[in-house]
Amino acid sequence: MNQLEQIKQFTVIVADTGDIESIKQYSPQDATTNPSLILAASKKSEYQHLISDAINFAKGNKTLMMDKLFVNFGVEILKLIPGRVSTEVDARLSFDVEGSIQKAHSLIAMYKEAGIDKERILIKLASTWEGAQAAKVLESEGIHCNMTLLFSLAQAVVCVDAKATLISPFVGRILDWYKKAEKVEGYAPDKDPGVLSVTQIYNYYKKFGIKTQVMGASFRNKEEIIELAGCDLLTISPQLMGELKSSDEPLKRKLNPDNAKNQKIEKLELNEKAFRLLLNENAMATEKLSEGIRKFAEDAQTLENSIANRS
Repeated sequence: MNQLEQIKQFTVIVADTGDIESIKQYSPQDATTNPSLILAASKKSEYQHLISDAINFAKGNKTLMMDKLFVNFGVEILKLIPGRVSTEVDARLSFDVEGSIQKAHSLIAMYKEAGIDKERILIKLASTWEGAQAAKVLESEGIHCNMTLLFSLAQAVVCVDAKATLISPFVGRILDWYKKAEKVEGYAPDKDPGVLSVTQIYNYYKKFGIKTQVMGASFRNKEEIIELAGCDLLTISPQLMGELKSSDEPLKRKLNPDNAKNQKIEKLELNEKAFRLLLNENAMATEKLSEGIRKFAEDAQTLENSIANRS
C-alpha cells in the first residue's frame, strides 16, 4: 500500500481544499473549506456557474451572496464524498457570539433548502472564547461544529466545555512561527513544534476520555503528517496527499489512545478569565490566532469584492 492508503487504516483523511477536481482524485472521507481555499477555487473557470448562481440568488445582498457561494461549493463537494463538509463562519464574527450563531443558522438553512441534512455539515468557528460559546449553543441545537485556528491546549480545553464535535489544531503555522522566532531552518519531524502541539492535545483528549475529535490541520510537509498518523482525522492538501500516494515506504501509527491513557497529564478547568490569561501567556498562539482571523477576514473581503463586481 502507498502511504496514503496506510494512514487511512487508522486515521480519517479529509481533503483540505475547495477544488472539487482534487477531491475526485483522492477519495477522502470528508472535506474542509475556508475563505482562502474558496478564493483560490473561485478563479477557476469550471466553478463560475457556482458564482453566478450565488449572485443571482442574492439579488445584490453581499452577505447572502457569500453564504450562498460557500454552500454551493459545499453541496458540490458533498456529491463526491461519503462524509461531511466543513463550512466556515465569516472570520469577522470571531468575537461575536450571537452573530456567529445567526450565521450558522443561515448556512444550515441554505443547506437544508439544497436537500442536505445538517448531519453532513460541520460549521467552522474560530477557537476564540466567543467562538467556543457560540459552539456550545449550536451543539445543544444539534448543529455540529469544527473549531479552527487552534494553536494551544488552552483553546482545545474550552472547546471541550462547548462539546464541539471536532477541533482542528494547526501544525504548519506553528512551525512557521517557531522557525522565525528561533531563527532556524527547520526541525526533525518528531521535534516539530506543530507536531508536538497536536500530540499534546490528542493525548489530553484521550487521557480524559473526551469525545471531541482531533483533526490535525495546516501541514507544511509530508513528514508532519506521518508523525501524526493515528490522529482521529487529518485534513491534507491535494499536493501533500499526492506525495503520500506516490510513496510506498512503510509507516507506523504514532498516536494511540491506549498510550495516551498511561501518561501523567493534569486536567485543566478554565473559566473565561483563566482562558484569556493562559492564551495570552502563549505568544505563538496569541499571534497566530490573531493573524489567522485577519487573513481569513481579508480573503473573505477580497472574495466578496471580486464577486460583487461581477453582478
